[in-house]
Amino acid sequence: MQVTTITSPAEAHSPAAHQLTNKQIYDEINYFRATLLIKKMRDAGLITPDEYERIEEEIRRIFIPFLAEIL
Repeated sequence: MQVTTITSPAEAHSPAAHQLTNKQIYDEINYFRATLLIKKMRDAGLITPDEYERIEEEIRRIFIPFLAEIL
């Protein structure tokens, strides 16, 4: 008797899931928290849009968020 496994096309060609390290998880959380804070500062008029952009770039450089690669 021969057993054949049937998979859907999506399952057959899907890449292995990426496993995030603890550092990557913390970087994602810290990136989100930092950007949320500077958005609030920008909206309150405490920093200019140009300052916001520079700070956001620095935050991205420091935390290297996994999802920012998509953006």
